[in-house]
Formats: sequence, C-alpha cells, structure tokens
Amino acid sequence: MNKYEQHEYDVMVVGAGGAGLRAAIEASAHGAKTALVCKSLLGKAHTVMAEGGVAAALASADARDSWQVHFRDTMRGGNFLNQWRMAQLHAQEAPDRVRELQEWGAVFDRTKDGGILQRNFGGHTYPRLAHVGDRTGLEMIRTLQDKGIHQGIDVFMECTIRSLLKDGDRVAGGFGYWRETGRFVLFNAKAVVLATGGIGRCWEISSNSWEYTADGHAMAMWAGADLVDMEFIQFHPTGMVWPPSVRGTLITEGVRGEGGVLKNKDGERFMFRNIPEMFRGDYAETEEEADRWVASVIANERPDARRPPELLKRDVVARAIRREVIAGRGSPHGGVFLDIASKRTPEEIVRKLPGMYHQFKELADVDITKDPMEVGPTCHYMMGGVRVNPETQESTVPGLFAAGEVSGGMHGANRLGGNSLSDLLVFGKRAGEFAAKHAKGMDSFPSINQGEVESFAREALGPFDPAEGENPYTIHEDLRTMMQRRVGIVRSEDDLRFALEELGRLRERAGRVKSGGNIQYNPGWHLALDLWNMIDISEAVTRAALTRTESRGGHTREDFPETDKEWGKRNLVIRKPGDEIIVAEEPLAPMPEDLQALVNKAD
Repeated sequence: MNKYEQHEYDVMVVGAGGAGLRAAIEASAHGAKTALVCKSLLGKAHTVMAEGGVAAALASADARDSWQVHFRDTMRGGNFLNQWRMAQLHAQEAPDRVRELQEWGAVFDRTKDGGILQRNFGGHTYPRLAHVGDRTGLEMIRTLQDKGIHQGIDVFMECTIRSLLKDGDRVAGGFGYWRETGRFVLFNAKAVVLATGGIGRCWEISSNSWEYTADGHAMAMWAGADLVDMEFIQFHPTGMVWPPSVRGTLITEGVRGEGGVLKNKDGERFMFRNIPEMFRGDYAETEEEADRWVASVIANERPDARRPPELLKRDVVARAIRREVIAGRGSPHGGVFLDIASKRTPEEIVRKLPGMYHQFKELADVDITKDPMEVGPTCHYMMGGVRVNPETQESTVPGLFAAGEVSGGMHGANRLGGNSLSDLLVFGKRAGEFAAKHAKGMDSFPSINQGEVESFAREALGPFDPAEGENPYTIHEDLRTMMQRRVGIVRSEDDLRFALEELGRLRERAGRVKSGGNIQYNPGWHLALDLWNMIDISEAVTRAALTRTESRGGHTREDFPETDKEWGKRNLVIRKPGDEIIVAEEPLAPMPEDLQALVNKAD
C-alpha cells in the first residue's frame, strides 16, 4: 500500500459545486477534519450555470408568498412524485439559507426599499427567485468559496474519485487519481458526501460540460446504494441552437421571467395552445392578458393578470417547442424564437440580463436588444439520484451521504427553475452536518481492504493493456447520439428496447477500449474510465423509462401519453447487487393530512 498516496479525513466531500462547498463548510463547522475533492478546478462548477436565481419564499417581492405556497408549487411541479418531507424541509429552510448566504457576502439585486429582489420563474406562483442579474450561480460559488477557504478546508483539485472504498457494509473512503500525473490516491474517511452533480454528458445536446459523466450516481450504485427516479431527465426548453459549436449552451429562464416570449417561424406565440388542463386557471390564455402581466412586472407592480404560458413548467415548454419543430414551424436552425427585444428596452435588457446579452453577442453575433434568439431543448438536469434519508441525506450505505443533483427524491418528476440552488444550500448543509456527526460517533477510521484497492488499480490501468482497441471518443459519441435519439424528450418501447441492446454492444466495445500515450495527463484514458459510469447509468435510466408505462414530468412515453394515477403512488428504485442492474417498484411515503390538504387547495 505504500505505493499509493494516502490521506485521512473525518469527512470527504466529492464535488466542489454549491452542494459540495456547503457540505464541506458545515462539516468543518461541526469540528470534522474535512477534505473537498473535485475533478476540475475550484470554481469550475455547474452551479455557475444556474443563472436565473435561487428559489426561496422570502416574500420580499410579494408578501403573499410563504413556505406553504413554495411547497405546493414544488409538489405540483414534480407531478406529486416528490419525497414530500424533502420538499417540505426545502421550502421551510430555503429562506434562512439565502439570508445566511447574504450574511457571508453574497450581493443580491435589491428592491427599492432595500430588500432582496425576486423575479418570476416557471411554475412558481409568486416572484420567488433571489438573483444577481443573470449570474446568480457565479455569485453563490464566489461566496461559498470565500467562506470555505477561510474556514481552512483542505481542497484537492483536478483529482478524480473513481470508486468508493468499503469496510464491510459501510463506506471507508475513496480511490482515485490525479488527472495531471495519473498517480493513484486513497482517501480513508469516516464519512463521504457525494456532490458530483449530474449525468448530462450521456446525451448529444446538453448544457453540461465535460465533468458531468455520472461519476457519483455510478459510484453510489456500485457501492450498493439505491438510486431513485432515474427515468426523469429535465430537458431545459431554452438552449442555444446556433452556431453548432455552442449548441446546447444554456439560456436562462430569467429571459422569460423578465417578459421574453416564444414564437414559431410564423410569429405565433404557440404556448397558448399548450397549457395543460391542470394549469389552465393559473396561466393567461390570450396575448392581451399575458402582455398586461408583463407590463405590471416591468412597472414593478403586483400583476393584475395571470402569468404568461412561457412560464409553465420546463417539461411542458420543452415538449411544446419540440412539437413546433416537428410540425415544420421551427426556426431556420431547428429551434424556435425567444424574443425579449419587443418587451424590454435595450437598457433594461443589458442591465437585467448582462450574461445573455454578451453570450449571444460573442458566440452567435446576435444582438438580443434588437433580434430574437434561436432556442431549443437541451439536456440540463437529472431529477433522479441517490436515495437518501430526508433529514440526514444519508444513503442506504452507512456513512455515505449525497446532496445536490446527485441525490434523488426532492424534485420528483420535474424540477422547478431556481429550486436547484436552494436545494443544494438546504441539503448541502444537512449532508455536511450529519456526515460530521456520523464521523464524530466513530472511535476509529474504517479499514481499507488492500485487495479491493489493487482490483480498482488494475481496472483503471486496463485501457493501457491491449495493443489495439477501440477509440474512447468514438464510443462516447455513439453513446450520446443513441441516447439523444432513443432516450430523449419523447420515448417509446421500441426505442428503449433498442437502446438496451445498443448499450450492451457499447459495453462490449468499452471492454476493448485502448488509451494511447502514457498515464500522465491523458484525457483519452480519463474518458475511457468515464465510459463505465455513463454506460451503466444510461442503462439505469433506460430500464426505469421502460418500466414506467405512463407520461409524467420529464418522462414522456409516446406509447403511453397519459398520466396514470396508479403510477403516481410509487417510485422506481434502481440497484446493482451483482452484474445486472435491476428495477424495483416501491410505494411513495404517505403524506401527512395537513400537507395533502395544502397540495389539494384550489386557490
């Protein structure tokens, strides 16, 4: 074992986005010696992509808002498949977490009387997203990094954790490597917090960058933890579609929150034709009513009309855009048009949406103060993940915790915009707190199994063995293309069964992968290892999608287009007890009567 670099920590946090930073801060504050390990550079986190704002019922923009309304919106947004206790804790604790962030130095936009300014977002009854222009995630990461670094947390950058170590049934740390040198490193830890984000690099068109290769989901499943809700993938309705080099890059929902409208090539605001029956009482059904709402928002007055249908849930808007494109009413490059220029002055656009203004100027040579943007759906967020205890965030493996996008249950079948940032604050704190308590309750460090370590090392070096083999980049491209076409926004049994067969062939090809060069900084080798994460988790998504024979939230079945009341009573749980991935159906935890009455309220 002396040939491996080794470290000992009470708590190891894997991932340095908002959830990981918040967990590390809390674990350290509770007296745990804490390591923060990230595969990229500190600050290179997907939290930065959450531009529009953080959802919390501060009631500074509208006094009618409350945690109860936020809870109800979240449950309705998730098509009632959410873990109700997580949704409740999230709605109740989000305001304190945002105010805490402000105390640590976050600079939010302000109302005239000095309160935190909040904007409208899809699925939220009232303006609820505290924001910093359209760069909210960046401000959050800056604030959390400053707090964490000054707290003395040890940070290990450009270090990839490949597998979780176990001592019997409990977690014992992690095995990984330095991306620059390829040297293996072991972390012996009493508790591990996974905060690795999502799985978007399994799809061809995605807002996610190279880090999102399903690391945490796969490591948890391989270690014996349950995954839940894996069939629910969120395709954000507005990603860039042109030029090809930036296809999929996110366009914040804040554009629509500030009054932006969606139009097809004929200039029609098609969302009026796409309001689900469940939401007809909440959304404007004429342009006149919708424009009256926008005018009230621009004037900073309480809206006297219903919200525009452009602010419906993300799954509804994404499917509506897809329908327009398939019907031949799309934009020249296969999307639709998002117009803010006709609703806001150039000065307001540059002030309210500076990131979007510069993004389109620099990447597409489009001036959004004059011309509409071309937009289309992009794979953005994973609702499913590690099944956790709502109070502690501990998984079904003792000592293994999860927070943020890698954990499941909070968002149900569909996440509301802005809920991801408050989710990572609320549950990042809880994960760090209870991981520290778990570690402090142990008298000694768990044992590391030398045979397990040697096995992981051999597997990691496998791509260097064959004299000839497959190119990892070709396999990855084939995986992404197949998942986009067969397990995308709309699915069918034939497509899903084809996907499973193709995943079997991709797994065989991954077993023959060849990495050229040596072990020092070698992106091809890194991708060859990541393929195992992505193929296994792609199979988990596909098997869950095949099992759920209904359409709900981020999961749409062409052959089962209706929402089935019986499917709304149970979750799908994914496990890998041996070589095969299995799907089990388990009933939802019953909701208390007072919360059920709250969800059912008509007003």
